[in-house]
Amino acid sequence: MKINDLRELLKNKDVIEEINRHLWIESQKAGYSIGIERATDEWLTLYAEGWMKYHMPEKYQKMQERKKSEQEKKTVIKKKTSTKKG
Repeated sequence: MKINDLRELLKNKDVIEEINRHLWIESQKAGYSIGIERATDEWLTLYAEGWMKYHMPEKYQKMQERKKSEQEKKTVIKKKTSTKKG
């Protein structure tokens, strides 16, 4: 996910609630507070994409389309550079 997508997600109160829930659960497992930074990083890495897919399907679809077009551009660039070398 891009940083702008993450920033937008962190403005959503439901996402903040999910991160706080993750903080509580993981802190209980660890036996100490894992801290909000770690909880946020973990939640964004592990659950943000799935959360978006379920709760924001239109935005998720646009993000996937953008990601696909960026990957296609990278593939074209790689092909161009490899043909120049060979």
